[in-house]
Formats: sequence, C-alpha cells, structure tokens
Amino acid sequence: MKNILATIGAAGLAIAVAVSGASAAEDAETPHYPIKKPREQSWSFAGPFGTYDKGQLQRGLKVYTEVCAACHSLKRVPFRALGELGYTDEQVKSFAAAYEVEDGPNSEGEMFTRPALPTDTFPGPYSNDEEAKLANNGALPPDFSLIAKARAVERGFPKFVFDIFTQYAEGGPDYIYSLLMGYGEEPPANIEILEGLHYNPYFIAGPALAMAQPLYDESVEYDDGTPATLDQQARDVSAFLMWAAEPHLGERKEMGFRVMIFLILFAAFLYVAKRQVWSRVEH
Repeated sequence: MKNILATIGAAGLAIAVAVSGASAAEDAETPHYPIKKPREQSWSFAGPFGTYDKGQLQRGLKVYTEVCAACHSLKRVPFRALGELGYTDEQVKSFAAAYEVEDGPNSEGEMFTRPALPTDTFPGPYSNDEEAKLANNGALPPDFSLIAKARAVERGFPKFVFDIFTQYAEGGPDYIYSLLMGYGEEPPANIEILEGLHYNPYFIAGPALAMAQPLYDESVEYDDGTPATLDQQARDVSAFLMWAAEPHLGERKEMGFRVMIFLILFAAFLYVAKRQVWSRVEH
C-alpha cells in the first residue's frame, strides 16, 4: 500500500511540474501588453474635487494643433467649446476661421469649402479613411475626440479596490502621457520589431506601433513662456485630450458633491423622523 501511495504521489508531482512548466512556457511565448504599466501622474482634475487647469488646456491645444492634428482628427469637438478654455468669442471665431470645412451642396448641386464657424467641429487632416491609411503606411490614425476615455490599462487587484475610494479615473491621461514618453528605449532581445514600427513598452496593443515619436523638446513654443520640454508637452496634451473627452468633468463632480450632501442630510432627517414617530410606541 505504501509503495502504491508513493507511486501515486510521485506521479501527481510529475504532472503538477509538467503543468507548471507548460504554463510557464505558455506565458513566455504569449507576452502581455503593455509591457510596462502606465506611469501614474498627478493631475489637477483628479479626485472628487479636481478641476481643469485652463492654462494647461490652452498649452495642450497648441500641442494638438501644431503636432497631433497633422495625423489625428478631433471630429466630435466643436470650436465653440474652446470658450470653456478661457478664450473670448472673437478669439474662438478667429481660431475657427483658420480652418476650411466642406459644405453644401450649393444652388448648383456642388459641394464647396468655406472658413469654419464656431458651430463646426475640428476638421480631420484626411478626406477619408483610405487616404489616411495611404499616408500612414496602412495604419489608420485614431480620432482623438474620446481617446482619453477609450484608452486605459487594467490596474488589477488590489489597485482597482482602492480606485473605488479614491475615484481614480485618470487611466486614459496616464496612458497617453506614458506612451508619449516611452519612445527611445531599446527593445528586449527576445522581441523582434518589424520594419516601419516603433518600439514602445507602454503601447496597449503590442510591443510596437506605427506612429513614430511625435514630440521632442521645443516641438512647440508656448505663448505663456512655459518651457516646452518633452515632459511638459506630454502632460499638457494628455490633459487637453481628457478635456476633449469629458469637457463637463468639473460640473459633474460639483453636482455629485451636492447630491452626496443632500443624501447625507436626507438620511439624517429620516433618522430623526423615525425616532420621533417610534418614540411614542411602547416596545
């Protein structure tokens, strides 16, 4: 009996080792992306009382218009929304007029172009997706309107538990910032980067992406005199894209705070009323 049990135990151990080895081999063959988790940053709009920094949003708009807009559209953001960044109506009209948009048909049934109005949205750099792919070696640059809400890396246990209490919702900006800062690193020896792609350990869909490094030190010149370092530009455009995806974040948080105060006072009122009603009933 002892020999049988020993044989069964040895067989079980061998199976466990084999399964463990197979699992390890599978993990080695199937890497998980992103290779590096996004760097968590400190944002002015973080937390239950966070608000946007208008100066930062204006700088981020400049980075977008002078760098990102060459490939990426912002189709769901109207020019009139820029008034929330601190610009006057005249400045918004002037900014919009610098763009050409397609309109029509006219009385002859033909489409035509005209200067954009504040009611128009940011026009894309390409006429259609096929033209965009042709200009970018087959890759389609995503629209940036909702990118800060659409791109976020799962934080896993136990971080997501703490996120409930801290109201962490900055996964998109953290990811965009990390991606912009992640160029220039050498890929590991076991990762082969195809020609035309660029290694970035923070990319969520693989080890490399078609977009080359878009930002460098002094890629733009800020109107407020802020040094345009790579880190500053990455932070500013990430914050701007968060605003583009959720422009009414401040109002939402303010309303949420008011609702919580109301619920607390209402609960206290119900408790006092309950004590008053049941105080006259014998227990």
